[in-house]
Amino acid sequence: MKTTASRPPRFLRALLSRSALRKLLLAFLVWTLLEAHIIYYRIIRTERETESNSILHARPRVFIASLHWNNEKILRSDWNRGVIDLVNTLGPDNVFVSVYESGSWDDSKGALRELDRELEKTGVGKKIVLDDETHADLIAQPPAREGWITTPAGKKTLRRIPYLSKLRNLSLQPLLDLAENGTTFDHVLFLGDVVFSIPDVLALLNTNSGHYAAACSLDFSKPPNFYDTFALRDSAGHEHASQVWPYFRSSTSRKSMLSHSSAVPVSSCWNGIVAMPASSFLGIAGLKFRGVSDSLAASHVEGSECCLIHADNPASKTKGVFLNPHVRVGYNNGAYKAVHPENGGSWLSLWQIWSGIWVNRLARWTTTSWFKEQRVRGRVTAWMKQGKLEKREEKGVFCLINEMQVVVYNGWAHL
Repeated sequence: MKTTASRPPRFLRALLSRSALRKLLLAFLVWTLLEAHIIYYRIIRTERETESNSILHARPRVFIASLHWNNEKILRSDWNRGVIDLVNTLGPDNVFVSVYESGSWDDSKGALRELDRELEKTGVGKKIVLDDETHADLIAQPPAREGWITTPAGKKTLRRIPYLSKLRNLSLQPLLDLAENGTTFDHVLFLGDVVFSIPDVLALLNTNSGHYAAACSLDFSKPPNFYDTFALRDSAGHEHASQVWPYFRSSTSRKSMLSHSSAVPVSSCWNGIVAMPASSFLGIAGLKFRGVSDSLAASHVEGSECCLIHADNPASKTKGVFLNPHVRVGYNNGAYKAVHPENGGSWLSLWQIWSGIWVNRLARWTTTSWFKEQRVRGRVTAWMKQGKLEKREEKGVFCLINEMQVVVYNGWAHL
């Protein structure tokens, strides 16, 4: 008896036909293009709605804290004028400007002296410290008890993060001194060496209607890539999935970015400009910037002080930490203009939206942060076991990466 191989069902043959595949491909293309268009027009709409957040309804009291090192170019081109405009907008009586510059070899000191003279004319409270101690001076000193580490080459050298933490805490000292005399502020505005506008700052202060433990801008040096990967962590504590929009691995952070919310939930951010309630830094339990302990850093583990501050802040869990993508700043004029179209359109092109979605999806589908995170967790666990009698603890494990960062004469280095 003659037998024949069984044939696939008719629907399967149709599905596998070239015509059907072409239709499926066309439907897929239409869907993805429609998705990109929806997001594109959503961005335009929400950007216009957010413009109302840059209108000054009340004059908040703002303590501005800023660190500078070799920033002469941007100080003279944009930053100094931005600070003067901000002081005049908020009112000199509502602002204090605290600047700490250290060891620059360009003319940052000269640029900041110019700022000092201009601020003097406004009558605003200020403290501008110009420190002559260079990185070369620092690393030539005998090692201190804390903040130094032995490198793999056996050399004792200064750690970068504790050093930066010290400078940030010095920039906040006037806030503590003023509070003791009864002068308080609503916000601390950490103002990086970025190009910014007054609407940027006002919109940031109004993030989530002013209810937050911290609110951050989104920063760019070479758009479309965002800049500060060291401090940014999504709502689940993961680093970015992609450096282009929509950035995040966590569905909560990513969906909020796709909807172009002005308050994207994250675990940590810094990214150019940060606003935090001034009360967070006051009192016995007031926050201080820090690095991880030297003994943990010796395991080749490091974390940004700008991430650890959120890990240490109890309000991070109750009030939330938010990235505001409506507030975009740049480390140069070109970067700032690239993310601020003059025609009032979307700051992301249709291509950037479509390709960004798929770069992010492919990154999430084909990669995982688990192995990198587990490697660091293992080192932290071993460190805790070694110091069991000391009851060692590190709250900011999600901030940590497999690095050792040290100060060198011309900046800093990874080891």
